[in-house]
Amino acid sequence: MRVALAAAVRTLPRGAGLAYEPKFDGHRLVVVRTAEDVVLQARSGRIVTAAFPDLAAAARQLPAGTVLDGEVVVWHGGRTEFALVQRRAAATAARAAVLAQSLPASYAAFDVLELAGLDLRGRTYERRRTLLVDLLLPLGPPLQPVPMTTDPELAATWYETLPASGIEGLVVKRLDQSYPAGRRGWQKLRHTEVRDAAVVGYTGTPRRPLALVLVLPVGDETPLVSSPLTAALRADVATAVAEAGAEAVEAAGETPARTGKGPGAQGGGKVTAIGLGEVPYRVLDPPLTAEVRYASTRHPPPEVLRLRTEL
Repeated sequence: MRVALAAAVRTLPRGAGLAYEPKFDGHRLVVVRTAEDVVLQARSGRIVTAAFPDLAAAARQLPAGTVLDGEVVVWHGGRTEFALVQRRAAATAARAAVLAQSLPASYAAFDVLELAGLDLRGRTYERRRTLLVDLLLPLGPPLQPVPMTTDPELAATWYETLPASGIEGLVVKRLDQSYPAGRRGWQKLRHTEVRDAAVVGYTGTPRRPLALVLVLPVGDETPLVSSPLTAALRADVATAVAEAGAEAVEAAGETPARTGKGPGAQGGGKVTAIGLGEVPYRVLDPPLTAEVRYASTRHPPPEVLRLRTEL
């Protein structure tokens, strides 16, 4: 099942015929209720039914021939916690049964793609939304439709206030739109902040740094890899790295020829980059400072706006 995708925007779209939904911070999940049982499919296509036995049990209340699109989340302390969703998704079948009791999952459904064997993807969002609400409201949690409004002012209020609950932004859809399977036919506005972050390293070479390794001023101080640097920023970082290397050599009272030290020779490490897995990077000690724009959640990668070389 190819799911619909959303293109990122930086301002709230406004206009007639638009619907706004909170963007939950969880794992994308397609629920398929067949005549025989329930299948839970991740966005990648991987079957994850065994990891969420509580959702599978709830989905058996759906009529056969139903397919839902939505997000699985775990609530903790009044907010959704992505780390707990990851823990649930990675659990073995035996462990999943235990976690279903201690960390129950919720399913925030935002679309119904099939109902009683009828393919609804060609119907308008407005019609699919009505069918989704009629289907799920009688069942109740853990299967529930996401909130929706057509009022842009209420959507703006959601955008400003819901991040405290772990909501990462808004998804905007046209009321007259069919389901855009496999396409970025929706729009997403993530809640972002611009703050200073510690630059603890960089990927690439000292003369051609590709991205920065950052520690953001929020969260658990886990290093993150930035989005690719622009040409201008690559030049700024290369200059700062060279200056840092020269200062380190001067402070030690040695020359690069005698020590083997030089720009970028501060040591190495590895860090997990979104979409790339584990990548090597060169450590900066002491760290630099950069002004970055980042989402209040784990993705997309932080965007470096400028290097704060004056600090």
